[in-house]
Amino acid sequence: MKISFFTFIIISTFTLSSGQPILDTNHHPLVTCRSYYIVPATSGRGGGVTLSPTTLNQTCPLDVAQENNEQRNGLPLNFLPAYPNRAGVIRDSVDLNIKFSSATTCDKPAVWRIEEVNGQRVVSSRGVLGNPGSKTISSWFKIEKYENDYKIVFCPTVCDTCRPYCGDIGTTIAKNGRRSLLLSNEPLKVKFIKA
Repeated sequence: MKISFFTFIIISTFTLSSGQPILDTNHHPLVTCRSYYIVPATSGRGGGVTLSPTTLNQTCPLDVAQENNEQRNGLPLNFLPAYPNRAGVIRDSVDLNIKFSSATTCDKPAVWRIEEVNGQRVVSSRGVLGNPGSKTISSWFKIEKYENDYKIVFCPTVCDTCRPYCGDIGTTIAKNGRRSLLLSNEPLKVKFIKA
């Protein structure tokens, strides 16, 4: 019994740490103890990720969107894996919470979450931090290599039996110019800048 448990621990550790590190624009691995901006990898695709009111003049709750001005980096974010490794390195295809490091919504941490609004699955800031499982399934995202850059994906594995759907995170531009993040057939290619 002890041998098989020990083998399980080794295999689990290897599996959880086998992905490639996600790199910032300085080619350093993303780590849990630092904040980063998420910005489009190509010009002409808007600015960095920020918070935006769902409706005009609304202060709570807020959704996740992009700055319209591509010169603006948005707000800094932290990446918190469901099962962190000792070095705190963020690796590709690992379930993680994405949290605005210096912002709150409705006096709670601004954690990303997928919500259905008017038939679209949008990214809101009303997620739950930690506690991987069926009750927090909509708050887990992944970063994956995409061409020469990265994309953010919603396809949580923290609860394989209750995974609702999978998809890439892209953007849509509303009539008022707001760039909302949502599940999309066209992923937003992103890069990460150390804050």
